[in-house]
Amino acid sequence: MKWLILVHVLGASVWVGGHLILSIGFLPRALQSKDISIITGFEKSFERIGIPALLAQIITGLWMASLYIPPRQWFSLASVHHQYLWIKVSLVLGTIALAIHARFFIIPRLSEKNLPSMAFHIVLVTVFALGLVLTGLSFRFIYF
Repeated sequence: MKWLILVHVLGASVWVGGHLILSIGFLPRALQSKDISIITGFEKSFERIGIPALLAQIITGLWMASLYIPPRQWFSLASVHHQYLWIKVSLVLGTIALAIHARFFIIPRLSEKNLPSMAFHIVLVTVFALGLVLTGLSFRFIYF
């Protein structure tokens, strides 16, 4: 169990930290200068470590959830843990939906014109990532 938590937290550190750096460090400069290469350069570098980190979180998260809540009970809202599980699942699905939308509809045509749309995606994924951390802490420690 300890190694699951370690891998999960390391994945979260990479995912959340990367998005905070993107949102706070790179995005304001890109918006101010209207330079999309700032975003695309970061994304290209971050994808190699960010996507595996997200996948590690999903795999270890489902594994840990199965240890706390038997999978046949996942569709219940019987306890606080069940509710946290569904909050996390919703945030992950929202993140995946935003990533798919950005990858196929925004990034291929990224320009000054749709940079604000990309910025919205970046900020929302960052908010979802922070929500995942807070929910994870609450899942582990109840009512963080």
